[in-house]
Amino acid sequence: MRYGARRGAGTVVGAVALGGLLLGTAGCKDIEVSDGDGGAASAPAKGAEGSALKAVDGLTVKGRAPKTGYDRDKFGSAWADTDSNHCDTRNDILKRDLKDVKFKTGDCVIASGVLNDDPYSGDDIRFTRGASKIDIDHLVSLSDAWQKGASQWEGSKRIALANDPLNLLAVSAGPNRSKGEGDTATWLPANKGYRCTYVAGQVAVKAKYGLWVTAAEKAAMKKVLTTCPEQKLPEGTAPTKAPARFRAR
Repeated sequence: MRYGARRGAGTVVGAVALGGLLLGTAGCKDIEVSDGDGGAASAPAKGAEGSALKAVDGLTVKGRAPKTGYDRDKFGSAWADTDSNHCDTRNDILKRDLKDVKFKTGDCVIASGVLNDDPYSGDDIRFTRGASKIDIDHLVSLSDAWQKGASQWEGSKRIALANDPLNLLAVSAGPNRSKGEGDTATWLPANKGYRCTYVAGQVAVKAKYGLWVTAAEKAAMKKVLTTCPEQKLPEGTAPTKAPARFRAR
């Protein structure tokens, strides 16, 4: 979805001030794994401690709840300054993810920059304020989160999820909009070299916030991560509740 992320050039940066985002760099390859229906497959790898593959087993599996009641405003106004650095979340993520950044004013509002090796397409994309082909993606879309636990949260936790750098990535607009509200079972980046990092990021967000996954989603996560069993689980230090001054509808 459009309101939504940052990564570093090529792979995602380690130790970022905006929430301490750490992502591994293991690559991915296509494999065949069992879908649980008796099909022939290679045996899945077992993830090591601290790996994204290991963390998948800790996610709760439930069916997707209805989308009833979902609205973007349930997650607060877009790009709230939840870290109180006097710069909105969108510009924070652009500053984190783009190269050759130029500012419109001060050191907050981004006027231009370059997204090198877009995570979803692998292309280099120029960012120009007001005419950009770059979105900030929520790795776990807010609609998906709503249907997998967030509808039951208090507003401050939903606001935190919507603005957590762990869940945000600067990406090309086209692929991001084709992703829509998709989870791992329904959408993966065309850039196969980024899939392990992408799925690990979704696992990390769902683990941090206690969001559940569907059976199909868990199987898809394991299918990708079995190709890179050493892929580390990203870490984020942003709190799971926004400051009291922020309100969700």
